[in-house]
Order: sequence, then C-alpha cells, then structure tokens
Amino acid sequence: MWKMSNPPAHDTRKEVPKDDQSSGGNALVKLRGLLLEPVQTQLGKLQDRLDKPELHANDVSQVLPEAIVLRSTRDKQIAKALEPSVEEAIKTSIQKDPKVLADVLFPVMGPAIRKAISSTIRGMIQSLNQILEYSLSLQGLKWRLEALQTRRPFGEVVLLHTLVYHVEQVFLIHRNTGLVLQHAVSKEVTPEDPDMVSCMLTAIQDFVKDSFGAEKEETLQTLSIGDRSVWIEEGPQAVLAAVIHGNAPTDFHSVLAETLDAIHLKQRSALESFDGDNTPFEAIKTDLEECLQYQVEQQKQKKIPVLWILLGAVILFVGTWFFYSFRDNNRWAHYVEMLKDEPGIVVTSTEKRSGKYYIFGLRDPLAPDPVKMMKRANLQPKKIISHWEPYHSFYPEFMLHRIKAILRPTETMTLKFKDGILHAYGSASNQWIVATRKIVNTIPGIVRFQEDNVIDTDLKAIQTIRGKIEREFLAFKSGSARITSNQESRLQELVRDIKRLHALAQVLGKRAYIEIVGHTDSTGPEKTNLKISRERADRVLSMLISKGLKAEGFTTTGVGSREPLKQEISEMDRGLNRCVTFRVILKDNLK
Repeated sequence: MWKMSNPPAHDTRKEVPKDDQSSGGNALVKLRGLLLEPVQTQLGKLQDRLDKPELHANDVSQVLPEAIVLRSTRDKQIAKALEPSVEEAIKTSIQKDPKVLADVLFPVMGPAIRKAISSTIRGMIQSLNQILEYSLSLQGLKWRLEALQTRRPFGEVVLLHTLVYHVEQVFLIHRNTGLVLQHAVSKEVTPEDPDMVSCMLTAIQDFVKDSFGAEKEETLQTLSIGDRSVWIEEGPQAVLAAVIHGNAPTDFHSVLAETLDAIHLKQRSALESFDGDNTPFEAIKTDLEECLQYQVEQQKQKKIPVLWILLGAVILFVGTWFFYSFRDNNRWAHYVEMLKDEPGIVVTSTEKRSGKYYIFGLRDPLAPDPVKMMKRANLQPKKIISHWEPYHSFYPEFMLHRIKAILRPTETMTLKFKDGILHAYGSASNQWIVATRKIVNTIPGIVRFQEDNVIDTDLKAIQTIRGKIEREFLAFKSGSARITSNQESRLQELVRDIKRLHALAQVLGKRAYIEIVGHTDSTGPEKTNLKISRERADRVLSMLISKGLKAEGFTTTGVGSREPLKQEISEMDRGLNRCVTFRVILKDNLK
C-alpha cells in the first residue's frame, strides 16, 4: 500500500540563533527542576504505594491491634468476621498434624475429663453401696416389694426413703434483667423451663418488697414449696437460685456463695456488658453442676455381741462341713454308679472308714481304668482305696477284641460276635478256616462258629483249575496217534495247570488223579477206533511224563467214537472228535 506524505509546512517564525536558543532552554529546565522536584518526589512515592500493596500491609500492621481492640469494645463484628478464618485454620491444622492441637488442649481437657469420670464413678459406687447395703435387710425387702408394686427401680425407692436432701436444679439469673444466664439440672429430675422459673422468682421478689416494705438491698433468701425449697444467693451482677428436695444443711449457703463469687470473678466483663446473649456463660456450667449435691441417711452400724460371732462361726463351720460332706458323698455315689454301668467292671462291695472310701470288685483288662474315672467324677484318688480282681467279661466288644487277637483274621475277613455265636464273613484260606474251627472250641464264651458266609479261597482255586483242565483237549491227525502241529504251547500250559492242581490238593488234604481219555471220529470200524483212542491216550501220557510229571497220578482209557465231543455234521466236527480229554478225580488223602 502506498502512503502519501504531506509537504512540510512553511515555518513563518523568526529564526533564532542556535547558541541563544540552547542557553535559554537549559535555564528553563533548571528552573522547572527547582520548582517541581519536591512535588515529583512525593508523586513518585505515592505511585510506589499504589504499585506495591505490601507497603499498605506494613502501614495497617502498625495500627491493626489498636483497631481490633477499639472495634471489639463497640460490637462483635470482628469476632464474626474472623470466625470462618479461624475455623478453617483450625481445620487445616488438624488435617495437617492433629498432635499439635491435641498437645495444646491437653492441659485443659485432660483434668476436665478426669474430673468428670471420677465424679461419675464416685456417684455410681455410692449408689451401688447404698443398694447393696439395703438389699439383704428386712427394710430392704420391704422396699423391694414396694418397687415391684409401684413399678419403680429398686435404687429409686431406696433413694426416696433414705434421701436427706438433693439439689435438683441450679439457676444463674442476671440481677438487672432477670434473664437466665445458665442452668444445671440433675439427671434424675425432669427439668422445668428456666425462663419461667426466673420470671416466677423475680415476681415473688417484687411481691415481697412491695407487700412488706422491704428495703431495696433486702432480698428473699429462702422459699419453701411442699417438700422442696428454693435457696437464693445474690451478688452484685447475678443471682444464684438452687431448688432443693429435702432438708439441706445450713453450710450449703456457703457453697452457693463461693460458687457465685467464683462466677463473678470469671465472668465479670460478661456480666457487666450482658446484652441478652448467654453464650459466654457456657463455660461456667460445670460450676453450677458442682452444686447439684445430695446426701442420704447412713445406716447405723449395730454392735454384734461376741456370742453371736461365735455362734455364726460355728454355724459357718458346720454348714461348710455339711456342704463338703454332702458334695463328696454325692460324688462318691455318682462314681460307684459310673463303675456299675461300665462294661467289664463288677463292683462287689463299697464302704467308708476314717474319712476314706473303699471299693472292691472285678475288672476286665479291656475295661476303662477306674483311677482315670475318678477324675471324671471330681474325686481325689488319695481318698479312695480300691482293689480289683482280673476276669474276662463276655461283653461282645471285649469278646470280639480277644477273638481277633487270637484268630488274626485277614483284611478280607469280618468277624461279629452276638449271643455267643461267632459270625464270619468274607474269604480266607482253607488253612485258616480249618485252624479256626479247632481254636473257637477252646475260647470261653463262644457257643458256635457260623462260617456259612466264608469263601474258601483254596477250594475255589482248585475248582477253577479243575474246570480249566477238564475243558482242555489235544487234537490228533486222522487214523493215527500223532497230535497235530502247533499244540506245544497248549501242552506246556496243561503241565503248569496239573502241577498247580496237585499243590492245591495237597493244601486241602486231598489227592488228585487225572484220567486221560482218548477219542476218535465215527469213520472206520469201532474195534479199530478203540485201539487208536487208547494209543492216543497213552501218547499224551508219555508226553506229560517227558515234561516232568509222575505217571502214578494218571490213568489212560480209550472210548473210540462212543463219546463224541460234538455231533459230526461236517469235517470240522470230525476233527474235533479226534482228540484226548482229561477227567480230574479228587480223593481225601488218607495219610
């Protein structure tokens, strides 16, 4: 953008020489400096005060304490203005470090708390002592009956009959205005309206002065209403009135006077400047509460004659002896009954001599120890002499325990004893079964041994091996006594089964015999078939003997085609009939 410049204006003033102009300007500057320098200095300082607020704080700090004092005497605006800041400062201090404020308040709060707790505990102990004092007496029983009839607590009834006096309420009243400054009331009393009581007292005071021409300085000191009285103590700025139930001692006037003097001393300025706000007088409530005193009648202690003391001691001794004797006899009887009910223990006789108990009887070794049972009955073993003869009880659990120890059954066996019969369940070897049959007849208490549910494992095994052998067969070629090929393994297994059969037979007391039977198919003459079948049986016997078996346990026979294994319909059926089978015969060993 182009800017247009204006041509310089023509200066019509008269040109002055440069030297004269310079000297004149300096003189004016000096003159202006001399005239305006103090003013400029002051203006600079004022500008600094405006630009720097901290200078204002310094000025305000010089007059702030006097200003606060002057404003505090005028009204309470300073306190109201500082209240939020003080509360926030205290809150911040507690959040930051509670210990600081706790250390500051401890010298004040600690004694106050201890004093309150001590006062409460003393009152509780005094009330408890009073209740206990009258609980067991004749008078106490009457009062307890009264408490039940009137549905009042027993402590309240006792206090009602034994109370000498009780300061129920204390009022602190401003003398000039008649307003209540502070009020304290006992816990057992329903409080009245303090302002109403204050108005009533003021009206009565005025009535007395007007009616009886009393001087202005003269005041009513005592007012009686039924069984209650009001004691009034006046001071320069305040009046202390106490509502008393009963007859208080005259020295209680001094208690009220001292309390009122202390209040005037503590709250002098607050009393003089009282404007209707009783908040400053919260601090003296504890002083008023100390005036809430009471006193009860003390029960007179009667002298107890020496004879009564001795009689009481004798009764106590006899009662103690009777108690312990009854207790020990009861425990002893309970102990004897425990022994009689215990299986395996038979009590034959009991007696008591010279302060000790004697007991005799029979005891099974499996029965509980009578000495340990004494502890269960809370008896001292030193005071009991016992003698027990050993015997065997027929109690089923004891019998079964002894039977198992003698017979030693395996884990596969279960024994039960009931009504003299020993029942056996499970499986066992033939040797254990045979031995048990002999042993049970020697055990006292066993009438019969029931073994129907016992499985003889050896007999079962020999039956199994017998069936396996009798189901075995060896095939032969047609018209000859030569066995077919690939039967060597079957022959070896047959040999092992026969050896196992002889071993089991020996265990069972038997002897095993094996008959080797030869068979043929129906082709060919029967005479020829009989011959071939015998040859086949003899051939198998020779093979078994060659495998280590003895010939005396075998017999051979041939049946030809008379006992076929299968009806011949096909060539396969005829091949099955060309074989040798085995028959097992078990006989008792006579040796």
